[in-house]
Amino acid sequence: MQQEIAGAFPGAAGATLADDTPTLLVTVFGADRPGVTAALFDQIRQFEARTGYRARVADIEQIVLRGRLVLGVLVTAPPDPADLRMTLHRWAAGLKLDVEITEGRGDNRPRRAGRSRVTVLGSPLTAAALAEVAGRVAEAGGNIDRIVRLAKYPVTAIELDVSGVDPAKLRGDLTAAAAQIGADIAVQRAGLARRAKHLVVMDVDSTLIQDEVIELLARHAGCLEEVAGVTQAAMRGELDFAGSLRARVALLEGLPAAAIEKVREEVRFTPGARTLVRTLKRLGYQVGIVSGGFTQITDDLAARLGIDFAAANTLEVVDGRLTGRVVGPIVDRPGKAAALRRFADSAGVPLSETVAIGDGANDLDMLAAAGLGVAFNAKPVVREQADTSVNVPFLDAILFLLGIPREEVEEAQLSWDGVEGVPEV
Repeated sequence: MQQEIAGAFPGAAGATLADDTPTLLVTVFGADRPGVTAALFDQIRQFEARTGYRARVADIEQIVLRGRLVLGVLVTAPPDPADLRMTLHRWAAGLKLDVEITEGRGDNRPRRAGRSRVTVLGSPLTAAALAEVAGRVAEAGGNIDRIVRLAKYPVTAIELDVSGVDPAKLRGDLTAAAAQIGADIAVQRAGLARRAKHLVVMDVDSTLIQDEVIELLARHAGCLEEVAGVTQAAMRGELDFAGSLRARVALLEGLPAAAIEKVREEVRFTPGARTLVRTLKRLGYQVGIVSGGFTQITDDLAARLGIDFAAANTLEVVDGRLTGRVVGPIVDRPGKAAALRRFADSAGVPLSETVAIGDGANDLDMLAAAGLGVAFNAKPVVREQADTSVNVPFLDAILFLLGIPREEVEEAQLSWDGVEGVPEV
């Protein structure tokens, strides 16, 4: 393979610049317009034709912000750089651009050790928050190599490429800072593994939807206050989930099964839920839901959103009424992790390539088992143990943690011709 590449691209076998190779960093600033990049390289090409110098491009970066261009090109330097400097300065002046040319050696390759991808979400994202993030990176010995904006709606999301510091250490430092600065921060090891999250599995109650389904049923049964108290204690991890579920379901005994259909109509999707699922499906992900709630609701949600996998408890119904019991094994904290593994196996996806999203203590095993565990508007115990947390009320903000920019999200929505959904909140 190396011989094939070398044959197609002369010099490819030794393509990395040696640390002592003379280089020029050409940085162009000014009002953006079509053709600036083409014109810059045309100037270099003309210089090559005139002098016999062959420039190798070692790095290039360009950004346009509010119509202002910053273009940086790192090229190998000619034996006498003065002529090329003069050529490029004259060219820039003719276009009313500014150009800065600095000499150096190599292509900064040693800085690439310990690479992390840091995602920062804010609504709003403040200068103070970014000052704290950048300061923590510097204190840890890291360098910010690149910054891009992923989204300005529904939250501001930026992504930083950081090198020179162990990702685990950086995650600890920035996680501690997140609570202080009012922003959500995710630190993931850079590389192919981050882009290989092919299965996303999420909790349902208070994650995919805004409601707790058992409380909606309890309202129809006239026992909401009693059920809500047990629910909150279970979500805080103060009660065994299986026991608390049985206790709450027992309070529903005698409720007409027709109430289930009413609850299906009452369920409210979390803002961004439909966008999250649509985008993931459009990009080829598989999506699952797992719930301590009930199949009578989750199966309907899965059908409406085109979700691939679903697991939940099943309410027993006899003669058109709830018996106050559940049928089969209870989907509890270990059961959710088992469902994640089962979904991953069915999808042919290793656990390292999965994302789990949840908000309660019974989601912790699932979050720990996944390649990336995300606490979504979660209880404190969950935020402390998850890989990262999202505390804005928009479920589609999860997409930015996967490096999917807002433009691609919007493209996925425009091209969607899938299953029935509900209007986005």
